[in-house]
Amino acid sequence: MVSRAKKGVITDWWRSIDRWFLAAFLILMIGGMVLSFAASPPVAERIGLEPFHFVKRHALFLFPSIGVMLATSLLSPRGIRRMSVAMLCGALGLMVIALFFGTEVKGARRWVEIGPLSVQPSEFMKPAFVVVCAWLFAEHSRRKDIPGNLFSILILMVVCALLVAQPDLGQTILSTSVWGGLFFMAGLPWMWIVMLGSIGVVGFCSAYFVFPHVASRIDRFMTGEGDTFQTDTAREAIMRGGWFGQGPGEGTVKRILPDSHTDFAYSVIAEEFGIVSCMALTAIFAFIVIRGLSIAFRQRDTFCRLAISGLVMLFGLQSIINMAVNLHLMPAKGMTLPFISYGGSSMMAVAITAGFVLALTRKRAENVSQTDRLVDRTLIFQNSLGLR
Repeated sequence: MVSRAKKGVITDWWRSIDRWFLAAFLILMIGGMVLSFAASPPVAERIGLEPFHFVKRHALFLFPSIGVMLATSLLSPRGIRRMSVAMLCGALGLMVIALFFGTEVKGARRWVEIGPLSVQPSEFMKPAFVVVCAWLFAEHSRRKDIPGNLFSILILMVVCALLVAQPDLGQTILSTSVWGGLFFMAGLPWMWIVMLGSIGVVGFCSAYFVFPHVASRIDRFMTGEGDTFQTDTAREAIMRGGWFGQGPGEGTVKRILPDSHTDFAYSVIAEEFGIVSCMALTAIFAFIVIRGLSIAFRQRDTFCRLAISGLVMLFGLQSIINMAVNLHLMPAKGMTLPFISYGGSSMMAVAITAGFVLALTRKRAENVSQTDRLVDRTLIFQNSLGLR
């Protein structure tokens, strides 16, 4: 039996890691792999690929993602800040490159070809953006002479400009919402709340008139007229599944649902595994968000408190948007369901987000209670006397 007095990287990691978080993330990863067997073969067959093409690619990205999550969870808060700054700079640079040399899909330039891989830089930008902004807000709260709030606003403007240029309004709204939540928790004055809220309303209205595809989606959602095939089919799949589903591989509506393996994976879960399974999946996402906010509330370090809150907000809001689209509660928007939907960039970026959460919520000396410290000192003393 390993003594608590003996120190090691892996031993310390296992003792300090939040195992509830770790279990929840692994369950989602494994669940996504299981779902890929149900959701992706019909899509592969429709576009002339081998039936398990997307299943194999999902598995190909799954194991490196688990490794990235575990490796990232070993980092210290300082290491996370350094990694986030480097990742944000790299992602923003690739987003600029994507605008000029990226692959165009459905009128949007969001992907960059790197060898055999197609990378979506905006996915990696999001967790790095959250951590960097949390750091800037924390530094400003620590020393008022540091213009952290101003720098975070400038970074937000750059991020929004690049996302709108792609265009990707969904990611713009997601990033802005999380940033606003962080700013509010950092002590945002009421004047800023009114001003930023007004800018958000003006921006949303402008998007409706400037981008035809945004206006089209909102109009179809509000009136039910036009091409609503995907949302109608997704809703039919959910209704067909009932409480307990049609059974694994028995779904029929999924065969005509174009994006069943990505944006509408939630509907496939409902059709084959039932509404009960969807409720269980939703409960896991809710557990991650609630537990993250609860732990963040108890953190003494301002950076850790803001970063944890921002990361779980990012995780939760992205999940809410995906599920709301599937349930026809908001206009259609291409947003993946974390760890469940197919997508290499999305899975790897969410794994980094999960790794950041695991690293920041680890038990550290500054957050350890006096009782735990006394127990550790007693064990070390007993070991030195040869009593253990």
